[in-house]
Amino acid sequence: MTPSQKEIFNRAELLLGADVMDRLASVRVILFGVGGVGSWCAEGLVRSGVTHLTLVDADRIAPTNINRQRMATVLTVGQSKVEVLRSILLEINPEAEIEAIEARFTDATAADFRLGSYDYIIDAIDALKDKAALILHATATPATFFSSMGAACKVDPTRIRVASFREVRGCPLGAMLRKKLRKAGTLPAKDFLCVYDEELLENRGADTALPEEMKFDKKAHNGSLVTVTAPFGFTLASLVIEDCNRGKGL
Repeated sequence: MTPSQKEIFNRAELLLGADVMDRLASVRVILFGVGGVGSWCAEGLVRSGVTHLTLVDADRIAPTNINRQRMATVLTVGQSKVEVLRSILLEINPEAEIEAIEARFTDATAADFRLGSYDYIIDAIDALKDKAALILHATATPATFFSSMGAACKVDPTRIRVASFREVRGCPLGAMLRKKLRKAGTLPAKDFLCVYDEELLENRGADTALPEEMKFDKKAHNGSLVTVTAPFGFTLASLVIEDCNRGKGL
């Protein structure tokens, strides 16, 4: 027998109240990137009562994803990230409306996503160019926008912080984004909150090459741990919850 919505979200409602739970169930959220950060953000949102969630990612699961991504196991290698994650989220709440879009956000594809139809836009994209494009397009909409900065090369989750984009310090990705946007003369239409961490370690191990058929067009990345990427994702999810708790979101 499938548990009722009241049973599933009983503990959340005890804390937040029925009005906030209604708000979380009503908002429309789109999440770009479901990797080591985004996949846990998605789970945090759905377990907290968000029922309208769109997942966007063009990648398929690779063996190197298994150490940190929610849907990555030895049994799911080669499958679509968004489709596998969608199945997991529907096991958590079968009544949720989870849309999986296997695509990449770029300047050229931006119009396809109808960003203006969402209450929240969340960025967990790795690629600098696509991330910059999403920042510009998302901040030009009425939606509330949250972004994750780099979660790689870190081991201490207690150093995770939240700050406005202009105030992010000690994060190479944040610095590169600001430099890229200033150089292009295209600044965000409004400020937005970012999840970041000032810790920056060097890779100590060798990058073991994968067979070409397993790379899925991904270049080598810096080392990362689920003990940092998952807290990044949950912190992103918490920003939506906090915003709804303050009476916003609709």
